[in-house]
Amino acid sequence: MATKEERRAKCIEVLNKARSMELQSIHQYMSHHYRLDDMDYGELAAKMKLIAIDEMRHAEAFAERVTELGGAPTTELAGPIAKGQGIGAIFEFDAGEEDKALDAYNQFALVCREMGDAISVKLFETIIDDEQLHFNYFDNIGEHIASLGDTYLSRIAGTPSSTGLAPQGFAIAAGGE
Repeated sequence: MATKEERRAKCIEVLNKARSMELQSIHQYMSHHYRLDDMDYGELAAKMKLIAIDEMRHAEAFAERVTELGGAPTTELAGPIAKGQGIGAIFEFDAGEEDKALDAYNQFALVCREMGDAISVKLFETIIDDEQLHFNYFDNIGEHIASLGDTYLSRIAGTPSSTGLAPQGFAIAAGGE
């Protein structure tokens, strides 16, 4: 039987793998946000940015749990960032990334359950719900683009990319601009 320290180390390992996947997603989705905004698909760009913000929250939650368990949160990306994709490829690619995350996170939750870490299991389950929403969105948009093509895209072209989020951050909270 594994010791408490060995079980904790295994949970830290999968939490950090998940964190690295989230860090990669943040970079990937922000890259896609900028590309979509540059192509004048503001509505799609805004949603992509909001999904990247979800991934930021996930990365932070994984880091906090790693720290609680006595580990050091990783800063490594799980893989390279795809750039320069066409609009159809963006959503198909991102749906694939979310599908991989869903599979991995379900497996990571099982590892944490086997290691007796119910808190990390709950964290994975909560994040899996978000990732399923992301997958559904990317998959639906990809299907719309594939089946409706320019008809669908012309409806979105020229829409605003504002997410409606109030600017936040350290500098603004401190009274800066």
